[in-house]
Amino acid sequence: MGLVPPTLHPFFVTCEPGAEGALRRELVNLRIRGPKGARAGVFFRGTFEEGMRICLHARTAMRVLLELAAFDASSAESLYEAVYELPWQDHLGADHTFAVRAQVSGSAAFTNSQFAALKAKDAIVDRLRVQLGRRPNVDPRDPDLQVALHVNGTQGRLFLDLAGAPLHRRGYRVSMTEAPLKETLAASVLALGNVSPEAPFLDPMAGSGTLAIEHALRARHKAPGLDRSFGFERWPSLTMRSEWTSMKEAARAAVLPRAPAPIWVRDHDPAALEALRENAAAAGVLGDLQVETAALSRLTAPAPQGTLCTNPPYGERLDRGTSGHDDVARDLALALHRVWGWAAVVLVPDPLFARTLTVRPAFSHRLWNGGLEVRLMRFELGTAAATDDRKARDS
Repeated sequence: MGLVPPTLHPFFVTCEPGAEGALRRELVNLRIRGPKGARAGVFFRGTFEEGMRICLHARTAMRVLLELAAFDASSAESLYEAVYELPWQDHLGADHTFAVRAQVSGSAAFTNSQFAALKAKDAIVDRLRVQLGRRPNVDPRDPDLQVALHVNGTQGRLFLDLAGAPLHRRGYRVSMTEAPLKETLAASVLALGNVSPEAPFLDPMAGSGTLAIEHALRARHKAPGLDRSFGFERWPSLTMRSEWTSMKEAARAAVLPRAPAPIWVRDHDPAALEALRENAAAAGVLGDLQVETAALSRLTAPAPQGTLCTNPPYGERLDRGTSGHDDVARDLALALHRVWGWAAVVLVPDPLFARTLTVRPAFSHRLWNGGLEVRLMRFELGTAAATDDRKARDS
C-alpha cells in the first residue's frame, strides 16, 4: 500500500497567476526535472520525495497536487464512476477523514463546484464502504486527506493535495493588518524583482512585514515549511517517514544564524509595526530586522546601495490613516529620488500610480494580488536613464 519511489507521478504545483516563471525557476533550483509552465502553476513528473521537497522548500508555490487520474467528466454519472474505480483503500482507512475541494470551469454538467465535489465524495465513500466494510468520515476543516477535483469542460482530473493547508500559511502570521500580502506572493515579488538576499534591504511601508520577513527567511536559507505541518504527514499510506525526517533535519542545519546584510523596516503606523514584530518573532527573524516608526516623507537612504522593496498601501490599507492614493504615489516618487543609487522594487496598483513615480522602470511584470491585477516594477535608480528622468522631473 502507498506511494513508493522511484515511481514517477504527475504533479501540478499551483501559484499566484503571473508567478509561473518564478515557480518554474524555483523548481529547477530544487532539482525538479522538466517542469513545464501552465496558467497559475507548473506541471512535472517526479517522485513522491520531490513532492515533499517542494512542500518544505518552495517559497512561491501554493499547493502541491499529485494527480491520481484524468477521466471523462461530461456527466455526473461518468465522474462518479471514474472516481469510484480508483483504489481508495491505498490512501484512506476507515478511521481517517477526508474532504473534496472542487474547481469547475466551462462545464455543462456541473454548474457549481459544490455539486462536483459532492459526486466525488459520494463515490469515495461508496467505494470504501465496499472495500473496508465501513466508510471514513468527511472533515471539511481539517481532513487527514485533502482531495482536489478539477473539471475543465468535459475533462476531470483528480489530485491528492500533499500540503493540506495552502503553502502560504507558513505558520508565522500571528497578527494581522488590513489586506496583508500573501506570503507566497511576497516571495514571488522578491524572486521576480531580482531582490538580492545578500544586499541591504529596505521596506519603508512595511505594514505587518510580509515582504521583509520573507526576505529575511530567504537570506538566512530557512525553508518556508520548516515550522509547519503538512497533510501528507497524516496519510496512512506514507512510507517515507524516515526520509521526511532526514529532509527536515538537513533543512534545519542549513539555516544561517543571521541575515548577511541589514534589513530595515519602517511604517508610519505603530500598530502595524507591533503586528510586524509579533510576526517576525514567530518566524524567528525579529533579530534580523531594524524596525522604526517613520513616515515615508522622512525617508533617506540608510546605506550607499541596496534594494527598496515595498507594497504601497491602496484599497483597504488606505484606511490605516494615509492621506490617499495620489498622496502615497507622490510621497513614494519623492522617496525614490532620495535613495538614488539603489534599486527599487514596487508593487504598483494601477498605471496612474506608476506614472506618478516619474522614473521609468527597468521592467514591469503583471501579477494578481487576490483578484486585483497589479504591476511589479523594478527601478534602477542609479542608471543613466533614471538620471535623465530625474533631470526631467527637476527641470
